[in-house]
Amino acid sequence: MTKIAPCLWFNGQAEDAANFYVSLFTDAAITQISRYGAGAPFPAGTALVVEFTLAGARYQAINGGPQYQFSPAISLSIACKDAAEIDHFWTALTENGGSEVRCGWLIDRFGVSWQVVPDGLGALLSAPDPARRNRAMQAMMGMTKLDLAAMRAAADRAS
Repeated sequence: MTKIAPCLWFNGQAEDAANFYVSLFTDAAITQISRYGAGAPFPAGTALVVEFTLAGARYQAINGGPQYQFSPAISLSIACKDAAEIDHFWTALTENGGSEVRCGWLIDRFGVSWQVVPDGLGALLSAPDPARRNRAMQAMMGMTKLDLAAMRAAADRAS
């Protein structure tokens, strides 16, 4: 297990969110749930902290209340092996109240920001030829869900 785990702050939706996230990944599980007792800010039995793993990484979800909201300043990034995997995560994370942003970013129905990124994007955007990098970047800037094949085609076009 990793020594550091992101802790996501929810207002009563921690268990629902963790269950949803775990359902999206093949290598995922809820590992522990602690619950509020009587006299707490949430009804007794409501999850206090849900610990879970996604693709081998450890996470925590806490029901802390309405004081804090999620921001795109922190996002979870998913490295996807192909377009089918991008489609899987993109569709699941944007349905039921999620929203598309741009450049491979989205916000799920719980307010958490995600980046759905194709393997190979980093290599394309750090290619030795600055003109090629720029064409790939310009193509990406016009996208919501990323299409690596279209970005490569744009990068390969001569100016």
